[in-house]
Amino acid sequence: MCTAVKKPTGRKQGECSAYIPSTVGLSLGQPLRLSLGSRMGVHHLHTVCRMRTSNSTKTSNQGRGFGRSQKTAGRQSRTREATDTVENQDLELNGKIVDGIGAGVAGDRGGRESGEETVTATASVAQEEVAQPPAPEDTGISVDDLMAMIRDAEKNILMLNRVRVRAVEEREQIRAENQMLQGQAKVLTARLAEAEAKAKLTSQLKAKNQLLEEQLSSLQAKLEASVNGSSGITLEAIRTDNEALVDQNTKLQAKVRELKEFVQQLNQAESTNSSLREQLEMMRAQLAEAQLKEKLSSEAKSQSEVLQEQVGQLQARGMESDMKIRTLEQALVQSREAEDEVRALRIALLDSKKTVAKTADELEKVQEQLQLATASLAEKEAERELWSRVQAENEVLRDQVDMLKDRLRDVDIELRDQLERYKAEVAYFQESMEDLRSTSVDVDGKVPVGEMPWDFWSNLLLRIDALALSELITADEGIELRMLAWERDLRIRDAFLAVQEEADNQVANSLRSLLKSKQRPGMHIIHIAAEMAPVAKVGGLADVVTGLGRALQKKGHLVEFILPKYDCMDYSRIKGLKVMDFDLFSYFNGEAFKNKVWRGVVEGLPVYFIEPLHPGRFFWRRSYYGCHDDFERFTYFCRAALEFLLKTNKRPDIVHCHDWQTAAVPPLYWDIYAPQGLNSAQVAFTCHNFEYQGAAPPASLNACGLHSHRYHRPDRMQDNFAPDRINLLKGGIVYSNIVTTVSPTYAQEVRGPEEGRGLHVTLGQHASKFYGVLNGIDNEVWCPSTDPLLEYQYSPDDLGGKFANKMALRARLGMSCTGADAEKPLVGCVTRLVPQKGVHLIQHAIYRTAELGGQFVLLGSSPVPHIQAQFEGVAREFENHPHVRLILKYDESLAHAIYGASDIFVIPSIFEPCGLTQLIAMRYGSVPVARKTGGLNDRYRILNLVQSGLNFALDRALGYFMESREWWTELVTKVMQMDFSWDKPCEEYIDLYQAALARRTVR
Repeated sequence: MCTAVKKPTGRKQGECSAYIPSTVGLSLGQPLRLSLGSRMGVHHLHTVCRMRTSNSTKTSNQGRGFGRSQKTAGRQSRTREATDTVENQDLELNGKIVDGIGAGVAGDRGGRESGEETVTATASVAQEEVAQPPAPEDTGISVDDLMAMIRDAEKNILMLNRVRVRAVEEREQIRAENQMLQGQAKVLTARLAEAEAKAKLTSQLKAKNQLLEEQLSSLQAKLEASVNGSSGITLEAIRTDNEALVDQNTKLQAKVRELKEFVQQLNQAESTNSSLREQLEMMRAQLAEAQLKEKLSSEAKSQSEVLQEQVGQLQARGMESDMKIRTLEQALVQSREAEDEVRALRIALLDSKKTVAKTADELEKVQEQLQLATASLAEKEAERELWSRVQAENEVLRDQVDMLKDRLRDVDIELRDQLERYKAEVAYFQESMEDLRSTSVDVDGKVPVGEMPWDFWSNLLLRIDALALSELITADEGIELRMLAWERDLRIRDAFLAVQEEADNQVANSLRSLLKSKQRPGMHIIHIAAEMAPVAKVGGLADVVTGLGRALQKKGHLVEFILPKYDCMDYSRIKGLKVMDFDLFSYFNGEAFKNKVWRGVVEGLPVYFIEPLHPGRFFWRRSYYGCHDDFERFTYFCRAALEFLLKTNKRPDIVHCHDWQTAAVPPLYWDIYAPQGLNSAQVAFTCHNFEYQGAAPPASLNACGLHSHRYHRPDRMQDNFAPDRINLLKGGIVYSNIVTTVSPTYAQEVRGPEEGRGLHVTLGQHASKFYGVLNGIDNEVWCPSTDPLLEYQYSPDDLGGKFANKMALRARLGMSCTGADAEKPLVGCVTRLVPQKGVHLIQHAIYRTAELGGQFVLLGSSPVPHIQAQFEGVAREFENHPHVRLILKYDESLAHAIYGASDIFVIPSIFEPCGLTQLIAMRYGSVPVARKTGGLNDRYRILNLVQSGLNFALDRALGYFMESREWWTELVTKVMQMDFSWDKPCEEYIDLYQAALARRTVR
C-alpha cells in the first residue's frame, strides 16, 4: 500500500495525479507520464503500483525489528492513520484512474493530429520516514482488484468507443441523406421552375391560339361577305343568271344558225334572179326581133304573143323575186342585228364568267385560309392538350416537392432526435442494417439468371482476371471460372452475389469450390481497337466495334476488348473502372516499360484499358489521332496488348483487329508471341477505310520488336507506292487469317487502283481470305422511340414526335419556325468535313436548299485547316439567316437531335466504304440523298445523287416533300421499318470465324 500525501493544487483539468513513495526510485515531485489511451500507459501504471506495494511491504518488515521502542510505537500509530487515509484515497484514485482512462480513449481519435494526450502522475516522497509500520490488516482494495477494475474499465471504454463511433457514422449517414434530399429538392424546384416556364409559354401559346381563332372568325366573315357581295347578290343568283345567259346564248346560237341558212337561201335566190334577168333580156331581144318579123309573117306574130305572155310571166316572177330579195335584205338586216345582240351577249357572258372565276378564286383562297386556320386550330388543340399534360405534370411536381419538403422536415426532426439519443438507437440501426442485408440478398436471389444485367457478368469476368493476376487462383482455375461466367451459370451467380463485397481471398475460395470441367458454349473473341463507342469515338469505327461486340455477346460468345486509356475518353460512360493489381511490362525501343491496366464495363461489355507509363506520355495528348508520333503510339499499344494476353493466360479463339492502328498485332502475334505459347487464336483484320494506311520509314518498325530488314519486302510490309517505307495496313492484310472490309461493293472497289490506294495488288494476291461484310447499327442505341437524347420520342406508328423535334431543334438553333416557315422541309447533314465526304457538294447543297425554300443544318468539323476555315466563312455568311445553321464541331446530343428532326439527309460522299449515316438517318425517318458508291450502293437508296445532278436530286426530294405529303409520310414510315440491325452481319462474321478455326494450322 503506498502512502499518499496532500494533493498539490493547480492541477490542470483532465489530469490524474498519483503519488508514489520515494522508495520507487523517483525524485521528489518527479512527473510520471502515462498515456491512458494506449496499452503501454496502463502497463506502466501497473508496474508503478507493483513497485509501490513491494516497497510498502519492505518498509513494514524493517519496522518489525524496532517494535519495543516508543518512537516506533508512535510511528506505528501515525502509520495506521496514514494507512486509513491511503485506503480512502485508493478508492478515490480508482475512480479517477477509470475516468482518466476513459478520457484518454475518447481523445485517442484525435491523437494522430494533435499528438498523444497524457495524464501526469506526480510521484512524491512522504515527509516522514516510516521506521516500523505495523502489520497491516488488509481491509482495503488490493492491487489485483485495482488491476481487474482497470481491465474492466478498459473493456467498457472500448465498447463505449465503438458505440460512439457507430453513432457518429450513423449521424454522418443521416446528414448525407439529408444533403441528398436537399439536392433532390433543389432539382425538383428547378424542374418546377422549368414547368412554370413551360406553363407561361403555354399561356402565351393559348393567347396566340385565341388570336388565331379571332382571325379565323374574321376570315369566315370575309368569306361570307365575298360570297354574298356588297349589293346583296347571292352566289345562287349569280349562278341562276349565268344559267339563263347560257340558255339565251344557246337559243341565239340556234337562231344565228337559222339566219345563216336563210342567208344561204337568199344567195341562191339572188343567183336565180340574176339568171332570170339574163333570160328576160334575151326575151326582150327576141321580142324586138319578133316585132320586126311580125310584119313579115303571121306566124311570127303569134310567136310574139306567146313571147309576150312569157315575158309577162317572167316579169311577174321577177317582181316576186324582187319582193323576196327585199324580204331577204330585211332578214339580213335582222340577222346582223341578231349578231350584234349575240356579240353583246357573248361579251356579257365573258364578263359573267370572269366574275364567276374571280369569285371562285376568292372562294378557293378563302377555303385555303380556312384549311390553314383549321390546321392551326388542330395544332393549338394539340398544344392545349400538351398544356393540360404540363399542368398535370406541374401538379405532380408540386406534390413531389411538398412531399420532399415534408420528408425533409421529418428527416430534420428525426436527425435531432437521433442526435439526442444516438446511444440508445445503435442497436436499432444495427438490426435495420441486418434486415436490409437479408432483404437485398433475398431480392438478388430471386432475379433469374437470364435477367441479370450484362454489367454483372462483365464485372464477374474482370474480377476473375484480377484474382488470377494476384495468384489467388491458378490460370487453369481462372479459365474454368471464366467458362462458368461465360455460360451465365446459376451456381457462380449465387456464389458471387454472396461474396462480391468480401475480400479477394474469400471470393477466390468461394468460386474455387464451383470448378469442374466444362465445354465451351461458344467462341472466345478479343477485339483490339483504337476506338469504341461511346467512350472513345471519332468516326464509324467506334460504332462498329461496339455494335459487333454486343451482337456477338447476345449470340452466346465471350467477347472482350482492349483499348488504349486515352485522357480524353468519356469516363462517365465506363462502369466500375478500377486499376488491376499487377504490373505489366512490355518491350519497346530496346527497353521494358511499365504499364497500368484498368478494367471496366462499357455498354455491358468487359473492356481492358492499357495506360503506358512511358516518358512519351503516348495517350495523354487530349486527342485520339493526329500526333506526330502516331506510328510509335499505336505500335507500342499493339505490343502491350499482346503482352497482356500472354501474362493473363488468356486462350482466345479469335483476335480481331481494326484499321492500321492495330495492324501491327498480326505480325507480332505470329512471329513473337505464338512461339511463346500464345497460339490458340486465329487473327481477323478489318479495314474500315483504305485511305489511312500507317506508312513510315522502315526503321520505325524496329521499336516494337519487328526487325525492318525482315519485313521490308514486297511480299510482306513494303509499301507498294513508296518502296522506301513500311506499310502497317499491308502487314495486317498479309499476316491475318481473315481480312474483311465494311461492304461488298467497297470490297470490289478497293481491288482497283483508284480506291485500293496501292493495296489492290496485295488484295488480289490474298483474295481467297478477303471478304466484304456489310455493317449494321445497334437498334438499341439508335432507336427514336427510346432515345434519351431526343426531346420527344416517336415511332413509325406515331410520327407526331418528329415534327415536335423539328420545332424544338429550330428553337434551339434560333431558326425561323413560325407561320409558313413551320412547314418548310429541314435538310440535315452530320459528317466529318474531309474531301472524301464531298465538302464542295455539301457547301453547294446549303445554298441550293436555301434557294429552293428549305432549311439546312450542318454539324461537323474538319481536321484540314483550309476546309475548316472555308466553312467558318460560310457560317459567318449565314450567321443571321433564319433558315441555315452551321455548327462546326461534334456534339453527340445535337447529332441525335438532327437525326430526329430532319426530313432529308444529304450524304454526297465521293467514296464511302460503308456509311452508317444513311442507316441512322432512315432509322430516324430522315430520307437520305446519297451517291451510288461503296456501302451506300449496298443499302436501300431512296434518291440516287450523282455529282452533276445535285440540283435535280434536291429538287425531287424537296418537291416530293412539299407537294406529296401523304406519299412522303408513307415513305418515312417504310424506311423506319427497315431492318439495319447487326443480326445478319454478325452471322456472317461468325461463319468467317468458324471457317478460319476449321482450317487452323500451326504456323
